[in-house]
Amino acid sequence: MASSMKFSFVLFFACSLFVQGMLAEVICENLPPNLCSFAIASTGKRCVLENHQNARGETDFTCKTSEVMVERLSGYIESDQCVAACGVHRESVGISSDVFLSSEFTARLCSPACYQNCPSIVELFFNLAAGEGVSLPTLCQNQKENHRAMLAILNSGGATPGPVASPAPSSF
Repeated sequence: MASSMKFSFVLFFACSLFVQGMLAEVICENLPPNLCSFAIASTGKRCVLENHQNARGETDFTCKTSEVMVERLSGYIESDQCVAACGVHRESVGISSDVFLSSEFTARLCSPACYQNCPSIVELFFNLAAGEGVSLPTLCQNQKENHRAMLAILNSGGATPGPVASPAPSSF
C-alpha cells in the first residue's frame, strides 16, 4: 500500500511538472524588466534588456528577444539566488568583457554556487570569454589556483608583515 501511494505521488508530481512546463511559455517581450536579463525565451533565444527615453525624457527599460540562440535552456529564467551568487545585476543593459578584469567578479562567477548551478549566466559569460579568445574553464582554474596560492602564503607565515608603528611618545 505504501509503495503504491509513493508511486502515485511520484507520477502526480511528474505530470504536474510536465503540465507546468507546457503552460509556462517564456516570451521576452512579456517579461518585466526585473526578470529579463539572464532569461531565455521558449524559442531558445536570449532575452536582452534595452533602455529608451520615454515622452517625459526619463529612461524606461523593456525586454526584447535577441537573435542569440541558446541550446538546451529554452524557456528558462535564471533565479535570484543565481544572480546574487554570480555577482551580476538584472538591471544591466549590455555586457562587456571588462568584467573579467575584476578578480572579485571572476571569483564569484567561478564559485561552485554560480558555476555549477546557474546555467544561463555561465553560458553567457562562457561565450563572452570565448569571443575574447579566453576559455572560461581555464580562467576559473587559474583563479582557483591563484586563490589557493594566496591562502598558502598567508597560512605559512610567508607573507611580508606590514609596517610597524613606533610607540607614541609618552606625555607624562
